[in-house]
Amino acid sequence: MAAAALPGEADQREPELITHRAYNGTTDSGFDGDGHDRFDERPERNGNRLHEAGLHDANDDPTPNGGKNGKGGKGGKGKALTPAQRRKRRWKIIRRSLYAFFGLFFVLPAAAFAITYFLVDVPTPEEVAEQQAKVVTYLYADGETEMGRDIPAGGDGNRILLKPHEITPVVKHAVYAAEDSTFETNPGFDITGILRAVYNQATGGVGGGSTITQQYIKVATENDEYSVTRKWTEIVKAFKMSNEQSKAEIITAYLNTIYFGRGAYGIQTAAQAYFGKDAADLDVSEAALLAGMIQQPSRSENPEVREKRWNYVMDQMVANNWLSKAEREAAKPPELIPLEEAKPDTISGPKKYIQQRAMQELAEKGYPEEKLRAGGYRIHLTIDQEAQEAAERAVEEVMQGEPGELKEALVAVDPKTGGVLAYYGGPYEADGNQYDWASAQRNPGSSFKPFDLVALLRHGKGLGEIYDGSSPRTFGGREVRNSENAQCNPCTVAEAMRRSINTVFFDIVVNEVGPKAVADAASDAGIPEKGDGVNPLPTMDKLDGNISIGGGDIMVSPLHMASAYATFAADGIRREPHFVAKLTTPDGEVVFDETSEVATEGEPAFSEDPEESKRIAGNVTKSLIPVVQEDSRLACAGGRPCAGKTGTHQYEDQNGMRVDENSEAWMVGYTPQVSAAVWVGSGAHKPIRNSQNAPIYGSGLPGQIWKTFMDAYLEGKPVEQFEEVEPIGRVEPPPPPPQDDASQVETSEAPEESETTEPEPTDPSTPPEDEDPDVTAPELPTNPGPEPPGNGGGDDENPREPGWPFDRQESNTS
Repeated sequence: MAAAALPGEADQREPELITHRAYNGTTDSGFDGDGHDRFDERPERNGNRLHEAGLHDANDDPTPNGGKNGKGGKGGKGKALTPAQRRKRRWKIIRRSLYAFFGLFFVLPAAAFAITYFLVDVPTPEEVAEQQAKVVTYLYADGETEMGRDIPAGGDGNRILLKPHEITPVVKHAVYAAEDSTFETNPGFDITGILRAVYNQATGGVGGGSTITQQYIKVATENDEYSVTRKWTEIVKAFKMSNEQSKAEIITAYLNTIYFGRGAYGIQTAAQAYFGKDAADLDVSEAALLAGMIQQPSRSENPEVREKRWNYVMDQMVANNWLSKAEREAAKPPELIPLEEAKPDTISGPKKYIQQRAMQELAEKGYPEEKLRAGGYRIHLTIDQEAQEAAERAVEEVMQGEPGELKEALVAVDPKTGGVLAYYGGPYEADGNQYDWASAQRNPGSSFKPFDLVALLRHGKGLGEIYDGSSPRTFGGREVRNSENAQCNPCTVAEAMRRSINTVFFDIVVNEVGPKAVADAASDAGIPEKGDGVNPLPTMDKLDGNISIGGGDIMVSPLHMASAYATFAADGIRREPHFVAKLTTPDGEVVFDETSEVATEGEPAFSEDPEESKRIAGNVTKSLIPVVQEDSRLACAGGRPCAGKTGTHQYEDQNGMRVDENSEAWMVGYTPQVSAAVWVGSGAHKPIRNSQNAPIYGSGLPGQIWKTFMDAYLEGKPVEQFEEVEPIGRVEPPPPPPQDDASQVETSEAPEESETTEPEPTDPSTPPEDEDPDVTAPELPTNPGPEPPGNGGGDDENPREPGWPFDRQESNTS
């Protein structure tokens, strides 16, 4: 028999859990003889069952049953639970919590998994393939005229689906190495990838990681949404597929439906599109390249991307013992067949570059190439058919008979929308000349000087400011010269722009505004921090005085320049250049539309105040109008107001010495309706000369292409005037009265006189065109890099460049 409690023992006990009966004054401990707790069987349970002794609220009655000092209680103070009983009670609570946790996180998901398992179906490769053979249509800006159609390889009904025994181990191992090295052993899904997807969804990230089986499900369902719901369904289908099909069947289904680039769905079609052979004949190097392109199929024509992905797969094959180190060291990236041989395609020639730029833009918006092909979308381009045809004709006419090694590019942008109206990056020839020069970055020379002026205008100084335009001048030990050593002292900013006086702009940048202010101005106009074309480079990597004349590390593309000058044409409103106006489904449903008023609104470029931004842009335009209008070689037809700037980048020999040669030549100009940039060069660091064996300047071949295009495109369109704006800073003094020398100008413009006075080329190193009509240009470097930093666009336009009718007019225009 248990001993009775000693007097005062209860008072000395630490606070503890007590039973409901004890709290109400009973002496029954609540346990029967065998220790069974009858607490849960009592109907009189209330909310105080777990109340601890000594933790009463201030208003609680300290005595049982509401009595005082024990009075009113029937049995005195009850007995408290022993430590063993307390532990048992606490374990009961823990146990019940675990039951709830298990049911919530294991039983319910298992039930949901089972239900989903029986509700979902896994599409067959045949069903998937049928949905993938769709044509993507490209439409001009009018929304009706087709620029062309992109037909997938195998989209003619001859697509071949391979059987499991036709997939070689080399191909399987390459794909495992690229996508899922545990494929042969995993259950169809990856737990770590699932957890990563959940975490990213919760934190706003994307991605997660998928097995080959999951990737097949994603392709089969055409659902690549980043969500927990999509991942859940994908996991269930992957698990079901793993249960119902062998690994050999799964990898075969995957390889028959995944997109490899070049319009090729499935490994057999891809082998034909890339190498012109069957999948069974692929060697390890070719298989590795195809496996690598699964991650980036839309960049299949980028040599750097191909090699990077190839190297990754080859290294992974070594790491997984599917390839020996000796074989890896001996392997080389495989050669591809020409793209024209890869698939049927109605888009060819210069328009091929437009297609590539549109695909790149759509991929950045979340519509990769494979999604577009699977959906059979209709891509409404910003390209104006009339403008595109005028651009191609202008290049063809002007460059007829010019040296074959010369390359050219033309880009035209609509200042009111940012849409690209015309895009010529080269001829895109089947023999390998497939480099997009419109996206290639080169030194812009003096065509970068308007951004110097923007920086100066932001400092409150204007076109009437006076500088020393002598030549040469020395800045911190650096000697800077003007073209033909022209002198201009005193020299207003307006005169310096018209004559392209290098020493004035170098002075402005080095001694007043600073290189960063010019970089900021260019960036605000639309020059990106880094290009996204064929040779993506930082546009303004190293800031020094060279930025004033577009030399050194200043590397921009014709697309960049056309877009930035469009900001001047649009009264200081910057709009992002783009190629896609609208995307629709085959039945006409609009996916997105960039033609709305909101989408084309733009934003002030040079100041938060739109009026101030307009004022700055207007002052720049005022300085650029004379550059074009006072040169009969550049002036727009019919007296239409045009503004622009030429530019050249001087050639430096192997010893870094400047010589009287140019390596790049530009003309960039605009009206309120269109901004166009033209570049001519060799694509390599070498002097450029025309068919008359004379150095090429911006007002020569580039200027002629620009003028020919502008006159053709603007013919019949309303004449729009540039808006007048209030001058900033010091005003330029009025020009002197005009002299009566019109007859002399007219005489100098006469084509007959120019042709008769122009000597025939005598350089034996430059044979006449008709003597060697089959001469081909030397092979271009895969990724022409920037020229070594130097004086840059120092020596600008030479008015005596022969090669077209008006070359005898004397001018210092640059």
